[in-house]
Amino acid sequence: MTETDNNPPPATPHQRATMIVTCIGTFMVLLDVSIVNTALPAIQRGLHSSFSQLQWVVDAYALAFATLLLTAGGLADRFGRKRLFQIGMVVFAVGSVLCGFAVSSAELNAARVLQGIGGAALAPSSLALLATAFPDAGQRVKAVSVWAAISGIALGVGPTVGGILVTDAGWRWVFFINAPIGALCLLFGVRVLRESTNPHARRLDLPGQVASVIWLGALTYGFVERGSHPWGSTRVWAPLAAAVVALFAFLIIERRSSEPMLPLELFRARLFSMTALVTFLLGFVMLTVPFFTAQYFQDVQHFSALQAGLRILAFTLMMSIIAPIAGRLTRRFGFHVPVTLGSLISAAGLFTMTGISVTSPYVEVFWRLALIGIGFGLMLSPLSAAALNAVSPHRAGLASSVANTTRQAGTVIGIALLGALVQNRVVKSSLDALKPLPDSVATPLAKELGHGGAQTPLPSALPPGLTPERLHQVSQTAYVSGIHGAYLVGGIVLLAAAGVAAAFLRPIRVQRLPATRPAVEEIAAP
Repeated sequence: MTETDNNPPPATPHQRATMIVTCIGTFMVLLDVSIVNTALPAIQRGLHSSFSQLQWVVDAYALAFATLLLTAGGLADRFGRKRLFQIGMVVFAVGSVLCGFAVSSAELNAARVLQGIGGAALAPSSLALLATAFPDAGQRVKAVSVWAAISGIALGVGPTVGGILVTDAGWRWVFFINAPIGALCLLFGVRVLRESTNPHARRLDLPGQVASVIWLGALTYGFVERGSHPWGSTRVWAPLAAAVVALFAFLIIERRSSEPMLPLELFRARLFSMTALVTFLLGFVMLTVPFFTAQYFQDVQHFSALQAGLRILAFTLMMSIIAPIAGRLTRRFGFHVPVTLGSLISAAGLFTMTGISVTSPYVEVFWRLALIGIGFGLMLSPLSAAALNAVSPHRAGLASSVANTTRQAGTVIGIALLGALVQNRVVKSSLDALKPLPDSVATPLAKELGHGGAQTPLPSALPPGLTPERLHQVSQTAYVSGIHGAYLVGGIVLLAAAGVAAAFLRPIRVQRLPATRPAVEEIAAP
């Protein structure tokens, strides 16, 4: 490392302004990932949404983000990073306003797709703008570390910010808050951001983009519908079959394309392919924890949105706090140690979450959530570093985008599949609790509880012998039983991730990497 690397020149006013604008854009995108979870119970009450529709509030955003991220990076390189950043900010802000004005679940989810499109444009262009503004390697390391810290803060404070807004202003302000911030960022960015392009940027892979949207969208729809319909239902098997066909088409298109959106040769490197697998498994589980737990605190234990958001901090803040430790472990022992350790710790936390009950005091839930957060914090930055270091330096940006896309795809499928599991377990648990009633009464009532989750409105007329208090107790107990199943499956998935990490993430150690690369804890993992 040269003296210049050790003592990088101070940032110029333009560089500081660029950092402010790009960090605000990234903060908004990532805040919207975590802020919504706390607002879900209020959204369900306000729009009379079913449990499946709540899944789409999360998945509509994540689906658009995941399927468009790779294409957005190419468009930013080809047509200008500043231009795409500004377009993404406008689309994200407009989508946020439309979310706030939504009067039905369908309108909200459509607006969430628009938000996801804007987020997909903002994410790669913001980091590219930052990297271009800091050509000095030492400066770039510091800039990326700040960007990564802002990303971690956004994920950490999201549940609490959401709780404050829902409690004091209503759930719509969870979305409205993005509009003024986006407007200020946009106006400021027009003046300070400098345009940059990549003359060698790849062309738009439209067939691959269409196929990717179809296969992941159809797969998600089929899994979500499984919560309300059996596997043999047309609403389940038909979209799943379409997803399989579209996935094969996507792979063929990418293999034959001269400039694919997802170069499949990346996966020939064992380190990269195994890192992508573990990243997918992490994404499958990670967002389901606040999704189910926020509803547990509010709908089962009757805490306010703010109280629920504060309680989820045990999970989110631990991820940010542990990240520097993960970096030091990686530099000393290699990627496999923190990722394997983190997977095992998170799995243990999820397994212990199957022991919570309707009346569990917070101290019993706190340490379990903290354990899960510690494990995820150990995994995030080493996985991002492993993806970057598995490929040649000139493909690091593409590798980072593919890793992020993989994690987002895992999130989409995890919310859909584990949500369906929760619904089915709620129905089964409800049927067991309603056994004294005739099947003609108990079965539709149990299905209604599965459809609405822990917040199912009470029927206007209850059968004899069933009081409102008793039915409310049944719904709470059934929901807790449902999320026990999701936590159990999540723990098993992370055990599989630990096995893959221990066996296949060993070969490359950070000590062998060029000194100009960012340190592990300074690589963002939003």
